[in-house]
Amino acid sequence: MSEYQYYEFVAVDRPLTSVQQRELRALSTRARITASSFVNDYQWGDLKGDPREWMQRYFDAFLYLANWGTHRVALRLPVTVLDAGTAAPYCVGRSACSWATRTHVILDLHSEDEEGDEDEEYDGAGRLAAILPARAELAAGDRRLLYLAWLLCVQNREVTDGEPEPPVPPGLGDLSGPQRALVDFLRLDPDLLAVAAERSAPLKEKAPSGAALSRWVTALPEAEKDDLVVRLVRGDAHLRSELLARFHGAAPNEGVRTGRTVGELLASAEERWSRRQQLAQQREAAERERRERAAAAAREQRLNVLADRQEQEWQRVDAMIETKRPKEYDAAVVLLSDLKALADREGDAEVFRQRIRLLREQHARKPSLLDRLDRAGLS
Repeated sequence: MSEYQYYEFVAVDRPLTSVQQRELRALSTRARITASSFVNDYQWGDLKGDPREWMQRYFDAFLYLANWGTHRVALRLPVTVLDAGTAAPYCVGRSACSWATRTHVILDLHSEDEEGDEDEEYDGAGRLAAILPARAELAAGDRRLLYLAWLLCVQNREVTDGEPEPPVPPGLGDLSGPQRALVDFLRLDPDLLAVAAERSAPLKEKAPSGAALSRWVTALPEAEKDDLVVRLVRGDAHLRSELLARFHGAAPNEGVRTGRTVGELLASAEERWSRRQQLAQQREAAERERRERAAAAAREQRLNVLADRQEQEWQRVDAMIETKRPKEYDAAVVLLSDLKALADREGDAEVFRQRIRLLREQHARKPSLLDRLDRAGLS
């Protein structure tokens, strides 16, 4: 299998300047570069740049995919909507790490699967677009993405068993579409996620009333209002999220501490997986039994029809064999198997054996037919 790597970077809050685009073009002649993105894939060679540095300098989101099992996604958010102290308790390993610049916090999430998935399509196009809205959700105060990052570290055994679980945000049992796309891309264990969601409260939608919001805005200092208007005119993409967070004070969807440890989560996930496997085996056994009953009933009905026309069916067997065609041999063997079952049911097994013996003698020079009869137990 040939090598495949896919890189996609996206600028969300501010477009790339012409100077920045020229800087990127100097590093790649093949990449598709616009004011909002850099996209390239490689069947040989690699990116002539450091994604970490590019996230600090140019971009707000990054996705990487390689056909040897590496998945990576990074998101950059302004410190005005996500501070480093909020992200740090959740980004605690190689699978999920975070760091801060003067203006931004960057989350970097990794998933490795050396065994690979034979059914996976190694095409990165569209994957980042499906995940990207989760960044806006995080900017608006939804902490589920951070918890998913921590859970990825737990899954990859990068957190000790005795480590307590960080605050669990509400809504883990009802992830948004972008969050679900992130879960799928990072190959997060569904049993581990389901166990974690058991202690997650329902998500609350808290929209401020117009009157309350008006009173709060009126109370803001005039100088601050002027600054907010300037930021609005400049197109600050996160201004609304920042202001709503200030208006609400404590986040309406603040996480809660459950007292669970990493070891307890892993043990519960393992137990849930075992239960699912057991239920799947039971369903499979029940389905197999249903199919067997249906097949037996169908064969019994076939034998009932056969009972009234045995001689005609023996003649059909002779006619099929005379064609000397492999498919006709196969059909003849199927019909002979039904005739044998009918003979066993009716107590005529010895009569059937005599007719088969005679048939084999008549066609002793047809080794292909005899081999089929032997494999079907018709001797």
